[in-house]
Amino acid sequence: MIDEKLIEKARQTLRSFDKDQALEIVKEYVSAGENPLELMDKAFIPGITEIGEMFSSGTMFLPELIQAAGVMKAVTGAISEAQPKKFSQGEEEKQKVVIIIGTVEGDIHDIGKILVVTMLDVHGYTVHDLGHDVSTETFIKKAVELNADIIGTSALLTTTMSKQKELEEALKKAGLRERFKTIVGGAPVTRRWADKIGADAYAEDAHEAVVKVKALLNQ
Repeated sequence: MIDEKLIEKARQTLRSFDKDQALEIVKEYVSAGENPLELMDKAFIPGITEIGEMFSSGTMFLPELIQAAGVMKAVTGAISEAQPKKFSQGEEEKQKVVIIIGTVEGDIHDIGKILVVTMLDVHGYTVHDLGHDVSTETFIKKAVELNADIIGTSALLTTTMSKQKELEEALKKAGLRERFKTIVGGAPVTRRWADKIGADAYAEDAHEAVVKVKALLNQ
């Protein structure tokens, strides 16, 4: 069982934007022979979720949110690298799957997307995070360049949701809609919206994103 003091210490690194300390915690936890996913599930994910709630309530501002997201991204990379390599046929097949994901143009919110990237990565998929404020053209260009299987888009503002629709239309216009599966998410996004714009799947959160990706690949 992970120590409560360590959980609080890890969460504090996010609140204080202390990337070096966060990475040191991960390093020490892994060196002790512990499973880094437990640290992610019990400490960092709840911590970054708390920060997202603080931003939504107005007790944390955008520059601070971006800094916290940067720490979380670094932690995600460290934990992913620390995961033991799996050699079963199923895991090898997962690693052949290429997913690109990004927050749509005009939207700089990153936390929810980072959690999705984390969950997909630790489940063995090859994930390319395009970051935030990603244009429709960039999504398509990268999907073709990387021969992606799935394109994931996140929209955290009602004003940027239209970019998810724009991507669907652009893929159709380019004759590429059948080549890629699409999945959408974000706070204002709903299953109804996904159906309306023609996306292949909708995920409410990071855990559901893993389930939906697996379902898309089995279609």
